[in-house]
Amino acid sequence: MNNIKELDKKYVLPTYARADVEFVSGNNARLVDANGKEYIDFTSGIAVCSVGHANKRVNDAICKQISNITHISNLYYTAPQARAAQKIVEASGYDMKCFFGNSGAEANEGAIKIARKFGEKDGEVKRYKIITLEHSFHGRTITTVKATGQASMHNYFGPFPDGFVYADNIAQIESLIDDHTCAVMVELVQGEGGVQPLDKKAVQDLAKLLKSKNILLMIDEVQTGVYRTGKFLASNLYEIEPDVVTLAKGLGGGVPIGVVMTKLKEVFSPGDHGSTFGGNYLSATAACEVIDILSELDVSGELTESIEYFDSEVENFYEAHKGIFTSKVGIGMMCGLRVKDADTLAKVISNARDEGVMVLKAGKNTLRLLPALTITKEEIDEGFNSLNRAVASL
Repeated sequence: MNNIKELDKKYVLPTYARADVEFVSGNNARLVDANGKEYIDFTSGIAVCSVGHANKRVNDAICKQISNITHISNLYYTAPQARAAQKIVEASGYDMKCFFGNSGAEANEGAIKIARKFGEKDGEVKRYKIITLEHSFHGRTITTVKATGQASMHNYFGPFPDGFVYADNIAQIESLIDDHTCAVMVELVQGEGGVQPLDKKAVQDLAKLLKSKNILLMIDEVQTGVYRTGKFLASNLYEIEPDVVTLAKGLGGGVPIGVVMTKLKEVFSPGDHGSTFGGNYLSATAACEVIDILSELDVSGELTESIEYFDSEVENFYEAHKGIFTSKVGIGMMCGLRVKDADTLAKVISNARDEGVMVLKAGKNTLRLLPALTITKEEIDEGFNSLNRAVASL
């Protein structure tokens, strides 16, 4: 461990405040560090390892694929990419087409480019403005960090692309629309912003308003997508039909992938957009298997059962520690507990790690829980036993 820390310090840019632990193996919702200590993982790599660590079906599919071919380029047809697109579109229930990239930021870049081209083509007035929400998070590239409604993330990196407007809340969006507005982009549950769900009726009203004004509704489902909220998309749960949806994180089960899907099937022409690695044999094969695994759990009812059990245990934990937590938030397997202050939150996360359970921070004062969707009842019970020990010492 000390050698790895020295190498990291010497050769890796210091962009992360790393916890003092190195993991060397995992199995579903369990992790083992370099010292042999075991943990229950309530983070799943920040909602990435949706079918758990070392999932045999995903591993077997990947091994079979890479023994034949891993990458060629998007200049040629790739069967796993076409199949992944079919599975994504059919699971969504929307009549859309997909573009594949490598991350959530890339997916959101693609969404922004779709919106800008839509605005250029539609009518005489150039429409380029995109409205997002305060406390949102859409990525780390220059454009997506500007789309992110967090002023602290805009330090140092300007000048930024023009055209992003931030609404304090969903109700304010209508007042910010003008002749130059081409799209609104929101997360239905703000992840980095504190696991904050938007009001369902307000979202439905927004969707109707935007449709009447021929403005695109773009839903960032990088964290909420792929059954994280209990449906394939949070958009399904909110009973809306967006014009553009972005996915990443849990779609590849640990393999980097990003997707932007849209109803505007002819918006791009060859050369308008591209990605060297996007949708290659490796990532698309992983995505196909992940979707199959989770759709089977959904159809069987096991996913709903797991979500309900996890939610009940979060509720029990919250009720037992109201001196520390002020409210419970989130949807499905995207849960949060508001903590009374940031210092206490830091202690909870540190103590939890010491007790053998991994948890996350969101916003300034939210404990975030994002377990694998395949987590077992035994793993849930063990994790909350550890969390109870972690907060008992505060």
